[in-house]
Amino acid sequence: MTKKFYAEMIGTMVLVLIGCGAAIFGADLMQSIGGDVSTSWVLMVAFAFGLAVVAMAYTIGPISGCHINPAISLAAFINNRISAKECCYYMIAQVIGGFIGAGILFALIKSGATSGGVTTTGANDLNMGLVPGMIAETVFTFVFILVVLGATDSKSSTTKFAGLAIGLALLMIHIVCIPITGTSVNPARSIAPAFFQGGTALTNLWVFILCPFLGATLAAFTWKCLNKECCCKQEIAE
Repeated sequence: MTKKFYAEMIGTMVLVLIGCGAAIFGADLMQSIGGDVSTSWVLMVAFAFGLAVVAMAYTIGPISGCHINPAISLAAFINNRISAKECCYYMIAQVIGGFIGAGILFALIKSGATSGGVTTTGANDLNMGLVPGMIAETVFTFVFILVVLGATDSKSSTTKFAGLAIGLALLMIHIVCIPITGTSVNPARSIAPAFFQGGTALTNLWVFILCPFLGATLAAFTWKCLNKECCCKQEIAE
């Protein structure tokens, strides 16, 4: 369990450091050279999060399964892939890892690593309002977790490519969702940056915890049905 704890902590730290780091310093770079932030920045951040997941999946996947997301751990628990105890340990490790990653970014910002264009640590932004934000975080988490469950299913013939599928799924979700909420679909990715940033990021934090967990729960039960393991198994068969 200790190895899994540290693996999840390190993996989540890398995810926050790379993904949120791209959001901060990428936008700062674009502004400093007069580039098109709206397009280039979105793609840069999307690729950063996606590639971070791919890298960690093949690094710590053999150790902990590379959840690095409490929503994934919740879905794994619902599908009987991990115990309740493991789920709690994973979530704690992920939040700690998120704080380490966000803390490093915060230290870089405070030490003058940005030119002032962007000084946040990866906000929880409801750019288009509360309702669209809640819908986006729920639906996109649902899609992401469904990909995770399908790609890592023991009966799948493509599990060796699970890390790539999961990373690319996160990339595509960011491309669509960044303009709506900045994209979380991961409570551990949102909690620590919100505490360092404060203000509206903390005010909105409940959305970025509740909705990913809701989306993950829906995905977990959906996968049970698709995998013919839910209570409606007999009805589907008939």
